[in-house]
Amino acid sequence: MKRIIIISCLLWVYLPLEAQQQATGFVYHDANKNGTKERKEKGIAGIAVSNGVDVVLTDSKGKYTLSVTDDTPLFVIKPSGYGVPLDENNLPQFFHIHKPNGSPQLRYPGVAPTGDLPKSVDFALYPKVEEDTFTALVFGDSQPYTLEELAFFRKSVVEEAKNEKDIAFGITLGDLVGDALDLHKPYAEVMKAMNMPWYNLMGNHDMNLDAKTDNLSDESFEATFGPANYAFNVGQAHVIVLDDILYPDPRDGQGYWGGFRKDQLDFVENNLKHVDKDRLVILAFHIPLMHQNEDSFRDSDRKRLFDLLSDYANVVAFSAHTHLQRHNFYGSEDGWKGDKPFHEFNTGTTNGDWYSGKLDAKGIPVSTMRDGTSKGYTRLSVDGNQYTLDYQVLGQPKEYQMHVFHPKVVANNRGTQAGIFVNFYMGSKENEVMYRIDGGSWKPMTWIDAPDPEFVRQVMEWDTVEALMPGRRPSNPVNSTHLWRAPIPGNLPEGTHTVEVKATDMFGRTFTQSSSFRSAPPVRFSDN
Repeated sequence: MKRIIIISCLLWVYLPLEAQQQATGFVYHDANKNGTKERKEKGIAGIAVSNGVDVVLTDSKGKYTLSVTDDTPLFVIKPSGYGVPLDENNLPQFFHIHKPNGSPQLRYPGVAPTGDLPKSVDFALYPKVEEDTFTALVFGDSQPYTLEELAFFRKSVVEEAKNEKDIAFGITLGDLVGDALDLHKPYAEVMKAMNMPWYNLMGNHDMNLDAKTDNLSDESFEATFGPANYAFNVGQAHVIVLDDILYPDPRDGQGYWGGFRKDQLDFVENNLKHVDKDRLVILAFHIPLMHQNEDSFRDSDRKRLFDLLSDYANVVAFSAHTHLQRHNFYGSEDGWKGDKPFHEFNTGTTNGDWYSGKLDAKGIPVSTMRDGTSKGYTRLSVDGNQYTLDYQVLGQPKEYQMHVFHPKVVANNRGTQAGIFVNFYMGSKENEVMYRIDGGSWKPMTWIDAPDPEFVRQVMEWDTVEALMPGRRPSNPVNSTHLWRAPIPGNLPEGTHTVEVKATDMFGRTFTQSSSFRSAPPVRFSDN
């Protein structure tokens, strides 16, 4: 009996050890860029490598050791001044997925069986000139549900954005596709035209919806793009990419919830141990940390993330998901303990309002977002540990940062409740927007919490026509967080009047826009 007990105890000890192996390998200078470590190619010391939770630094010979299970992503955290290999679609190849049995059976295939753990899991790096001043492109949800919508994305966004010059890298903030996960590879093929390293993260429409646990919801994403949680460095910036969708929702098993698993935040904690406090930390995830109400993101996860980042003076986060555009500033009431508010830019989407609205001259839906923001993408400009943001409206010059709405004609010498409205796409309530008429004195406009009247007009056109138009009706308008209003004077002389607007963003830069309307004599009832 005693012998049986001893054998049982030994088995109890042995089984976990069998399930958890030790992976070893090298991070090395890939001198000939062939992706294979050769005897003459030296290892690189002090490079961070992770298994998705633990983070270790390579030794003097470039060697690392990490524990793995039968479902472990191993990846190098790219250091500044180095590049990683890119595949045929310009997807960075910084990882090795260890999944000997492959993904479970799901509607959309995941990772094929990878077999036994290689004797050495090596990661190639090669020296690359990286300035401390650089620009990156940030895309919100592309989210095509069909090949036709993927073609809309390619013909509008990619065909324009691929002409950007001197871009360090790009990233799409989730919802790469719209639930049809067999579009992941076609999406990646479309993005090849960007001709730069392009990173991706997972959105709620990139998940395996038949997964039973959250850690298996990224199997198809992982098969094409690699780990859903990772990090890399460029210049003095450290980028952390996270999957922030809990699926199924742990509260009731239905739908999803914004938040992080413990192992993800453990990765952030272990990773930050190797990140200097004076660096710019850039976070990228899909769902905003608070979204439209507090119940959309797990409070404890946001607070732990904020605690982990509290010693970093320069932090910015990017999210998408909402199909509108806004700045979120978090303070002590949200759990943030930094000296200045935590800035999250909830960026507009590259599919706008889900490829809706009238068709443009190219036959592509205009797809204005519900808050009146025109479809486009974001430029992140980094200088050392500081940053600025610019929004690029598709088909417009870089200087185009707002649109103006007002009547085309008003009655002179008669008051009107109509107004002059300005939708300053990158604005927030704290910004200053001024206007003047016919070169007069500048006056402040008033920030208002209301729908954009220009977008209301666009939607109402669909609701008042007697014959269906090509395309799809836009979504209903929602209140914009970057809308200002000013009254129209009632004593304007007859004729054309010019409205000039100047708006100053959070970085102190001023943008201008002008428009015009007519003032005409009132039409009397007796004149009809």
